[in-house]
Order: sequence, then C-alpha cells, then structure tokens
Amino acid sequence: MLDLQIPGPSSDPDSPDAYLLGEPAHVGAPARSRIYVPVLAKFFLILGIAALWMGLSVWLSLPWLRELSAAFGFPLALLSIAFIAYVPGFMNAFLIGSILGDRRPARRPVLRYPATCVLVACYNEQDNIADTLLSLSRQDYPGVLEVVVIDDGSTDDTLAIARREAGRLASPSLRIRVLAMPKNGGKSKALNHGLAQTTQRLVITVDGDSFLRADAVRKLVERFLSDPPNTVAVAGAVLVRNSRLNWLTRAQEWDYFHGIAAVKRMQSMYHGTLVAQGAFSLYTREALEEVGGWPECVGEDIVVSWALLETGARIGYCEEACLFTKVPDRLGQFARQRQRWSRGLMEAFARHGRLLVKPRMSTLFIWWNLLFLPMDLVYTLVFIPGVIAALFGHYWIVGVMTLLVLPLAMIWNAIIFRVQQRMFKSQDMRVRRNIGGFLFYTLGYTMILQPVCVMGYAAELLRLRKTWGTK
Repeated sequence: MLDLQIPGPSSDPDSPDAYLLGEPAHVGAPARSRIYVPVLAKFFLILGIAALWMGLSVWLSLPWLRELSAAFGFPLALLSIAFIAYVPGFMNAFLIGSILGDRRPARRPVLRYPATCVLVACYNEQDNIADTLLSLSRQDYPGVLEVVVIDDGSTDDTLAIARREAGRLASPSLRIRVLAMPKNGGKSKALNHGLAQTTQRLVITVDGDSFLRADAVRKLVERFLSDPPNTVAVAGAVLVRNSRLNWLTRAQEWDYFHGIAAVKRMQSMYHGTLVAQGAFSLYTREALEEVGGWPECVGEDIVVSWALLETGARIGYCEEACLFTKVPDRLGQFARQRQRWSRGLMEAFARHGRLLVKPRMSTLFIWWNLLFLPMDLVYTLVFIPGVIAALFGHYWIVGVMTLLVLPLAMIWNAIIFRVQQRMFKSQDMRVRRNIGGFLFYTLGYTMILQPVCVMGYAAELLRLRKTWGTK
C-alpha cells in the first residue's frame, strides 16, 4: 500500500522568539477556506452532527433492539448495541467531520533553526540501530543537531554497533554520543538519563528500530514553531517500514496509515493530541522538566503526554514528518505490543484521571479513550460470539442491521485515504496496492486487536509483571 521511498545516502538561542518564521510551507498543508470558522465553533458543530448520526442509528436499530431484548433482556441488549453500533458510529462520524474540517495553520520554514537533541533509547536493537543512526546522519536539518543513543543494558551487540556507527557518521554539523546504562532499567529511565545529559531546549525521541526521511526532523521542528504558543510537544507521523513481510504487517500498514494517523490529525485540530509517541515526537525541555520527565511505567509516552495536557498545554501533530518503524511480524509479538499500549492507557487514567473533568475540547477524547474498555469487552465477549452464532444461522447480534455500519465505514476509509494520499503526493511518495492487507484490516483485524486489548486490561488489573519494549 505505501511506497516507502526511504531517501538514500541573533538572539538568545534558547528563546522561542529567536526563531523567526518565513513564508508558509504549503507543501502538504490544507488549503484555507474563504470563510474562517473558529475551532471551538467547528468543534460543537461537528459534535452536533455526530450526535444526530447517533440518534439516527438508535432509531434505525429499534427493531434490532427489540429482537435482541426478547432473547437476552433489555439491559444486555442495549449495552451490546450501544458499544457495537452507537458509540463507534458517533466516533466515526465525529472523525469524518473533523478530518473534512481540518484547517490547521500551515507549517512554515524558519529563518534560524534551534539546536535540537535526539534521544534514541534502545534495548537489544543490534539489527536496527545502524540504520536508525544512518537516517539521522542524513537529516537536512539546518540547525545544530545532537544525537544521543542510550543503550539500556542490551545483552546483544547494540552498544558496540552504536559506538562504531557514532564514530563513522559523526560530522562537524552532527554530534553523536553513546551512553551505556549499567543494567536494564526501563525505557523511561534511559530517556531521563539522556535528558539529564543534554541541554538543548528541544528534545526529540526516536526508537532504535526506525528510519527517518531526510526532512523529518526539520519538518517536525517547523510544525512546532508554527503551532500556537502553548504547544509543548508535537507527535510525528509513524508509518510501517516492514509492511511486505506477511499478512499481519500488511494490515498494520493500514492501521498506521489510516487509523492512528487520522486520530492524531483530529486530536491535534482540537489542541490535544493524546499521545506524543516515543517512537517519534518532539518536546520542550521545560515542559518535560515541569512534569518530572518520563514516568517509570510501561506506557511512559502516553502517561507523560497526559501529564503535559494536565498542565493546560497543547500537543500537536505533524503528518509531514515521516518516520518508518518496524512493526511486529509475529502474532505473539503483536499481542505483547498492544497489551503494553492497553496497560499504558490504564496507567494514564490512574495517574491523570482528572483530565476527565478538565474544561477543554480534548476532554472529549479522554472520555473517548475511557469508552475503549467497554467497547473492547463487548466486542470480544458479545460481537465475536455473535459472528460465530451467525455462521450457524442465529442472527441475534450479527445480522442485516449490522450491515448498516458498512456505508459509514466505507465513507470513513475513502476520506482518510484521500487525505493521506494527498499528503503522500506532497512528499513525493505514492500509495501502492495492498488490497489484501486492507481487506483484512477492515474485516478481521479488530477480531485480533480487541481481544488482545482486553488481555492487556486484565494484565494491568492483576498487576502482572511489566517489561518495556521499543513500541
């Protein structure tokens, strides 16, 4: 699907006022409409449209609700249909409206680029760290760039390879340092150690199994400096590098290209991207120090993001700053990754649940995330058994009414594809065919994903042992 054409071989510098912005970089930026609609007004307008769609869904589902109530009772029937149809339908309608109404300020080039450090925390990445450092050495960033690799007690040759590549790739405009942790202590501890060993105002995190496009760092910094003044972090665009390995990586290609990218774009529009992912994000040092750096937990990136949001700050998203990462290619590995993400979400609620009552537009997405747990439970315990029952001729849960969600899903996919295709074209990339991956992504992916998420919730509730991963 994605043709990942990875590129080949005056004043106080710490003051945000020192970096004067030039003319807008229109490449990949949404065109401005003639009539300006304030973001808050747009938010409530789209919210109202999504609510009307959900109301229509409730009305259309009344026969289904009566039939299911006769078989299982009204409370269970209502709960099941609400989290199979009503809530997902509302979310998709709101997402579609937001993507269509996205008119964020254009990213602009900078006359003077600030000194920036890139923290690469890694553990047992001997097969990938050389490529990551190579891509960082090829960045077209006009300012001073320092790369700091923090090896978290790897038991393979990661440290030796990182040191070798650091010596080989360093140049007058690029300094590469390698720090060795005495033993494996977790990703957050490694990142905090790297933070303490650097001084630059802007801090970027990159996973040790990634490859950045040559303009990724520059565009991420430009997006940060073009965004509103209260922006303290910007998430980059993470795409799949190893998508051609098997059916699982092909489906994840669509997940990153469609699902994750669309949600981040929507959240950024309302000034509250919920996760500045550790794989590729920019932060200000002041903001990180204000919240105490990355917390020691399995979902350090989501927890630190929510801590930043709790201060009232804004987190943005730059869809043009592209990094390609290796996703899990085995089912067990995929399950462990998504369980970590689910546990990270629960950790975020445990530490920053006050965001549920914070008066800002992004509060909607905090509640949105809270609904993931019952949605995943109902999908796993009700919808999937309903699919199995339908195969044997029992259409209580999965039947003709279920097909009503397909038109909205088709519209959603068409809109996101069009938006992402436009962004790819602006980056001199093209969308290639991955029909098999798309079919599995739309029809079968969630039947694996959501039960895995439920397992993650259970693991967190049971306080099972946590291990860190680069994802």
